Amino acid sequence: MNETGCAVNPEMMEYIRSSIIPQYEGFDSAHRVDHVCHVIGAALEMSRHYDVDVDIVAMAAACHDLGLVEDRKTHHLVSGRIVRANADLRRWFDGNQIETIAQAAEDHRASSDHEPRSIYGRIIAEADRQIVPQTVIRRTVQYGLEHYPELDREGHWLRTLEHLHEKYAEGGYLKLWIPESPNAAELERLREIIRDEVKLRGIFEEIYVQETSAAAVSPESPQK
Repeated sequence: MNETGCAVNPEMMEYIRSSIIPQYEGFDSAHRVDHVCHVIGAALEMSRHYDVDVDIVAMAAACHDLGLVEDRKTHHLVSGRIVRANADLRRWFDGNQIETIAQAAEDHRASSDHEPRSIYGRIIAEADRQIVPQTVIRRTVQYGLEHYPELDREGHWLRTLEHLHEKYAEGGYLKLWIPESPNAAELERLREIIRDEVKLRGIFEEIYVQETSAAAVSPESPQK
């Protein structure tokens, strides 16, 4: 257990706040500033249970989705490449530590075909899960609206249903790594909703109306 009480390097944390977190402002609505801030906080909270370097934890959490600047399919691999190319990190980390950060970013994706290669990768992967049922469903709807605008309401419902079953239902590809995380209990709550398709459809409808109404009144929307 990490009982040293070590705090994150304040100079490094200021770099994260000023130079890394703002990059998330241009990503899709499920991966913006609120998401990366959640992952950083959750990762640091979980790190209390392990003998780890909290600076590595914080930097890996901050960088885990930077690859979205290129695409979603390979963003975890691009994130690793961005980490390795960032000369600023050498102010706080040696080459081995930077490689650990890069690998943690590469290993965080739920659909990865291999287990995280270090405890750092496990912590970041677990923190990234953010399993709050309403949040998971909302992020699924948001992603569909942004990436599949050609779908109608029923199409978005079917896509949401398929994704939730593929990833979160019993037998889904999502894996949990940190027993001290609250994700296991939240995952069971989400699975109860998925099993009750009438309830799930009701939640979907509420979120769909909220998200499409918000898009309609957005300042970025065309004026009629």
